[in-house]
Amino acid sequence: MNTSGGAPLDPRRKQLLYRASHRGIKEMDIILGGFAAGRIASLDEQDLDRLETIMDETDRDLLTWFTGEQPVPERLRSEIFDAILAYQAANLP
Repeated sequence: MNTSGGAPLDPRRKQLLYRASHRGIKEMDIILGGFAAGRIASLDEQDLDRLETIMDETDRDLLTWFTGEQPVPERLRSEIFDAILAYQAANLP
């Protein structure tokens, strides 16, 4: 599997891409899966760690943070979280 015609993804990236696209709540599949599909190949190891930490949260909590219903906990604030928010703002109605 690869993204955007690039080189094949390593196993960790493949697993994260799958997890991001198969969340259980359609909105989270779209938000996290879309972000991962576009950016997973370019993330460094530290960013992958942060993405895994974000994806370990429940879909319900993530959805309230991504929609702005609840503030994002400081422990999750990162460039990756902000990049996901920016992806969402640019790509979703």
